[in-house]
Amino acid sequence: MKITKSDFGVMRSSLITLIIAICCSLLLIYFSDRQASIAERNWNAAQQRLSTAQNELNNARWDYENLFKYQDEYTASLDRNLIGNEPRLDWVESLERLRQQALVVDMHYNIGPQKTYTPQMPIDSGNFDIKYSEMKLQLDLLHEGQLIDFFDALRTQVKGWYQLDECNIVRTNSDSQNVAVQLHAECSGGWITLKNRSAP
Repeated sequence: MKITKSDFGVMRSSLITLIIAICCSLLLIYFSDRQASIAERNWNAAQQRLSTAQNELNNARWDYENLFKYQDEYTASLDRNLIGNEPRLDWVESLERLRQQALVVDMHYNIGPQKTYTPQMPIDSGNFDIKYSEMKLQLDLLHEGQLIDFFDALRTQVKGWYQLDECNIVRTNSDSQNVAVQLHAECSGGWITLKNRSAP
């Protein structure tokens, strides 16, 4: 069977309709694919938001549980001036009270500026920055026991957390002006405070 020009005239409307249908089908496929890609991206974004929300919920639950578990320790830390701003004036006043108790023959101290503490081994400090205020002590002693008594009093009577790094003790010369002084100790360490990162 041969197709003549006259047949094209008859088929023309059908061919045009077929071409239009094919173009429309291709456009529908294109827009459907595009919509599917958009829907997939939206679904992935929704899944990510859901995952973030679940993590935040889990963290909130963990914080809520730990609030009761560690509430006593947190309150004790507040009472000891461990959390918050550096209580330098309180330290100085408490050290002067220790001086008046004559736990050692003589005492001199120097508190340096507060710095961010960098531990040798990384630690997770949560939502807190660890701050460190170096304090060096010079103590004149009758005997070694006074040094132990002094640091016991420092730990129990001064609100704060003093981390003692080291003490060097030397015997004083016999021709010293104060014959009662037998030993001289130089100690170094620092006051630790925790500063909440979200606090003003």
